[in-house]
Amino acid sequence: MPLDLVTLRCLKDNYAYLLHGEAGTVLIDAPEAMPILTELNARGWGLDAILLTHHHDDHIQAVPEIVAATGARVIGADTDAHRLPPLDLRVRPHEPLEVLGEAVEVIDVSGHTVGHVAFHFPDSRMAFTADSLMAMGCGRLFEGDPAMMWDSLTRLNALPGGTLICSGHDYCSGNGAFALSVDPDNAALHDRLAAIQEAREPCAPATLEQERATNPFLRIPELRDGLGLAGASDAEVFARLRRMKDEF
Repeated sequence: MPLDLVTLRCLKDNYAYLLHGEAGTVLIDAPEAMPILTELNARGWGLDAILLTHHHDDHIQAVPEIVAATGARVIGADTDAHRLPPLDLRVRPHEPLEVLGEAVEVIDVSGHTVGHVAFHFPDSRMAFTADSLMAMGCGRLFEGDPAMMWDSLTRLNALPGGTLICSGHDYCSGNGAFALSVDPDNAALHDRLAAIQEAREPCAPATLEQERATNPFLRIPELRDGLGLAGASDAEVFARLRRMKDEF
């Protein structure tokens, strides 16, 4: 059975996610304890594990309080372990991981940070991408370079189109405005932004198919000529777009 997903708003614009099934409940990232513990208590759920995507404080700072309250195990990337809270399980891309009875793919999505991972639950058709692939955007490159992030987005874009992309922040206003600036005739983008504004659909999660239709960082072929980069590689076009977004 697919796992149930609960999306939680934390801090100013972070998302955290609870996944629940017959085998228990897990949390992806821990920005703020109160909304997470409140939701668990309201639903009568315990917490078995916390999966961490990367080391930034707004994704890990509530781990000690949540662990103290629930006894949850902490799971994170082996390569990032020196910057994460103490881990009960270190994971690596391409190595097997089972969570709540479901096989999980750990994907290297370095770029925003080096050692950032995404967690793909293929049976439940969800991918927790945090600050790599985001709603109508991608994470700023604090540690990696454009080629690294482009490789990461390419790996995520290879997932099935129906995969729900569960990203780490609500940056829809800024991401949407930038997307419109480089892709103004995109009807799907206009429709998505209108639906978000009218609250007919959330900013995130969104399917990968939706991101392919509206996210400029996944629309390199459609945007290449308009950027004056007809002969450029995909990675070069991505680098230009990312630089433009940084300056937007």
